[in-house]
Amino acid sequence: MIRDNRAVVRKVLVITLLLNISVMVLKSIVGFITGSLSLQADALHSLTDSANNILGLIANQLSSPHPDREHPYGHQKFEAVGALAIAAFLGVACFEIVRGAIESIIGGSSPVEISGPQLWLLCLVLGINIIVAFYERRVGQRVASAILIADAHHTMSDVWVTITVLAGLIGVWQGQKLGLSQLQWLDIILAFPVALLVFKSGWDVVKANLPSLVDRMAIAPEKIHKIVMKVPGVINCHDIASRGTLGKQVFIEMHLVVEARDLTVAHEITERVEKILEQHFSPVRVLIHIEPADYRSNNISFGSDDSSTKQKDYL
Repeated sequence: MIRDNRAVVRKVLVITLLLNISVMVLKSIVGFITGSLSLQADALHSLTDSANNILGLIANQLSSPHPDREHPYGHQKFEAVGALAIAAFLGVACFEIVRGAIESIIGGSSPVEISGPQLWLLCLVLGINIIVAFYERRVGQRVASAILIADAHHTMSDVWVTITVLAGLIGVWQGQKLGLSQLQWLDIILAFPVALLVFKSGWDVVKANLPSLVDRMAIAPEKIHKIVMKVPGVINCHDIASRGTLGKQVFIEMHLVVEARDLTVAHEITERVEKILEQHFSPVRVLIHIEPADYRSNNISFGSDDSSTKQKDYL
């Protein structure tokens, strides 16, 4: 059975979009008032959060799991493409943060002036970011949404960025009180670890979504083989391939040799195979190719097709 969770994903993205816009506005206001480079960079990072939510809404609209004439395997890879676009936004944010920090080191920058109420406002912003990240990740894992999980990674990177920036601004604030102007450098220095955290989040998103786009194996063929061979009437199972995302949509192909006197019995056996695979890996689409009754193969998967491991015998 195909599961279409796009309505749930859309609701979460709209909620997080509104919250991210609020966070971005608050950071921008405080950043420009105080002249904090790291906070302005953090506001830029939050701007990409909002852009990612909009991108996610577009990708979610396109990523229907239901097949059609032009996309017989569904449209779910649009969601993975959207997640990779989020990673690209993170890369841009990383570049802008590093560029701004280097320019400040070379050309100098105005002193940062921060107050206690402004720091408390940033603590409120941090709390909103934490709520958004955990909300997106929880729902994303429940509905197996690449977009929500990727965006939760992005928002979580925003949490660590804000914590880092907040720590630096607290140091600057204390420097103002104690007359330690050297602590002004904290604002610029901390922009670099911020950029590193942003880059790591982008890399995590790429690693999570590339396997789906390049049709990496979804389920070990040995595991499928073990399950199928227990079905009554199955004599041999070989050349097993799978792709997709387990828990969301998996496609399985295999060749079977079955103990059947006619096509009707063979069909009944393949239906039993499809049913048991559905029980284990739902939702799943299974394509089965029936081989002649006297055909055998020890080649469980397509990855062992060299002459030393592939053995096919006609009895």
